[in-house]
Amino acid sequence: MATLKKDLTVTGLTMIAIGSCIGSGIFVTPASIAQQLPHHGLILLAWVLGGLVSYAGALVFSELSARYPQAGGVYVYLKEAFGELVGFLYGWVILLIINTGALAALAMALADYMTFFIEFTQVQKMIFSCTVVVFLTILNVFGVNISQIFAKLFTSLKLLALSVLVIIGLAYFGSTEHSLDIATSFVSSMNPLQAFLLAFVGVFWSFGGWHHTTYLSAEAKNAQRTVPRAMLFGTMIVTLVYLLTNLAYMSLLPLDEIANSQKVAGDALNVLLPQGGKIITVVIAISIFGTIGIYTMTAPRIYYAMAKDKVFFPALAKVHDRYRTPVFAMLAQMIWAVALILFWGSFLKLITFVTFMDIVFMALAAMTLFVFRRKSNKVSHQGFKTPLYPLIPLFYLLITIAFVINTLSTLSMEAWIGVGILILGIPVFYYFKRSQ
Repeated sequence: MATLKKDLTVTGLTMIAIGSCIGSGIFVTPASIAQQLPHHGLILLAWVLGGLVSYAGALVFSELSARYPQAGGVYVYLKEAFGELVGFLYGWVILLIINTGALAALAMALADYMTFFIEFTQVQKMIFSCTVVVFLTILNVFGVNISQIFAKLFTSLKLLALSVLVIIGLAYFGSTEHSLDIATSFVSSMNPLQAFLLAFVGVFWSFGGWHHTTYLSAEAKNAQRTVPRAMLFGTMIVTLVYLLTNLAYMSLLPLDEIANSQKVAGDALNVLLPQGGKIITVVIAISIFGTIGIYTMTAPRIYYAMAKDKVFFPALAKVHDRYRTPVFAMLAQMIWAVALILFWGSFLKLITFVTFMDIVFMALAAMTLFVFRRKSNKVSHQGFKTPLYPLIPLFYLLITIAFVINTLSTLSMEAWIGVGILILGIPVFYYFKRSQ
């Protein structure tokens, strides 16, 4: 029987970590963040905090990946720490909500940006979005090495393009009257803590993805070293890029324009270049296209691992004889992502829906480190260990749990839909257990 092939290197995994994060977020979410935090310094603080939280998470997950360098990553950690049911529920929401929802949101965002060049009806936009997901899924079936080349190419292109935007923006920093027009306080009616937590919907959406490298552990060369390095390098690079990009936006646009802009990057570049909107649209399209390609590759390794554990459809454990990829797991994800594109609502609702459930399980996965450390004498573990334990995991948990509680209380509809789908997974799990 064919098995997964170990072809992924540190460079390839780092590009996957970066490419998983930098999709549509940095081009789309600055407006919603500025609406919640009408203050230059506080916006930058939110992005710094997002980077610190992501790096803390990467430190925790680096130890977890070194302990369990297996296909499925987070699924494996949850299963080993809390049992098969919790692990299954993670895979269940990854398939039905988190990854497929992200794919649908990204594909819809890509279609929206393509309207800059092509006039689409609503039906044509949906057809375009579905076609992109189908095409990139099929591309990734042809082997993890093809996927690695794809990730390197498109991540390099988006980093290059963002670097140009940053250089242009910072070259004009201080030369426009609004560059240093820093607001001095919140709007009087604003609750600062709640404002930060609401802003974190966009921040977490933009930073989300670095942990996708853990899903690919079984296909990494020397996984106990390469996966941790990729996550840590990736989160550092993404944080730096996001901070510089936001400074570029602020140097070119007044804060109120950022808050009210549907296309912040395009509006910023239009200040200097007549065709700036078209140029940045091409950059965004490349960025989103690359992220969709990575997402169609990574998460199916979870469904593959679940099927191998006999708690999901057996066909999803099948590896293609020639290309050695989990072909049926990839196709199942593709079908559900297409269904979400056809039947779900707006981009903002999708990212709220996705981000909430993602952070719930990221917090749970971070908790597994306490379980493994408590019984470490029973676990053979050589490799990365989280520094400053338990302070770093506690910091990560403090922020993520506060975000989850606030989202439940303020954005209840999308959050509770996610909880409902999660609960539906419980009888499904026991059905598969009984059918073994």
